[in-house]
Amino acid sequence: MKTKIFCDIAELDKIRIFNKKKIVKGFTTNPSLMRKAGARDYRSYSKKILKICNNKPVSLEVFADEHNEMKKQAMQINTWAKNVYVKIPVINSKGKFMGKVIQDLNNQNIKLNITAVYSANQTKKILNKINKKTKVIISIFAGRAADTGKDPVPEFKKSIFLAKKFKNVEILWASVREPYNYIQAKQLGCHIITIPPSTIEKIENFGKSFDQLTKETVKAFLVDSNKSNFNI
Repeated sequence: MKTKIFCDIAELDKIRIFNKKKIVKGFTTNPSLMRKAGARDYRSYSKKILKICNNKPVSLEVFADEHNEMKKQAMQINTWAKNVYVKIPVINSKGKFMGKVIQDLNNQNIKLNITAVYSANQTKKILNKINKKTKVIISIFAGRAADTGKDPVPEFKKSIFLAKKFKNVEILWASVREPYNYIQAKQLGCHIITIPPSTIEKIENFGKSFDQLTKETVKAFLVDSNKSNFNI
């Protein structure tokens, strides 16, 4: 099984560039990325993204924290384009599982991307709330887990195993920290990995030998030494 590469991004100029790349099969974003990109109006900015990416899946996130408002936002976002996946956090900021929201939206055939997932136990709870027809992505945050000293790989293995009964569910490797995460995601059998633009560019250059890397590294040290006119 091939692991699809999605681009994790919000800058419109970069989205235009990466939407043309065959290696990129979809896009994800979030309120933090949108803010960093300078978005002021969430609806209009999201629609600009969707206008550029009209034939690849795009995940757009709700930012409400309570059940009713979250559901309302999700239903509105879903109307913006046919290729939209609505991102719903697995819990809200108070730690409450958003199972009812997930179930209600799933029953209305709204494509979902369940985000901020860290454990197979959370994956199991999500799977208990969905049907086996409407498309669902479960985004597991590998990098953020690893940043705290936790190994995310066992959680991916368990989650992928649990999701095998659901042909409509895809497991996504989120919060990439290095290009090698793509190899890890492929080896595990993740359906998708979402990657920032700079890391995608590094993946496009995969294939260099160790000898090539050594030579390039030494050359770089030499160039910087010469530029600084170092003497001993």
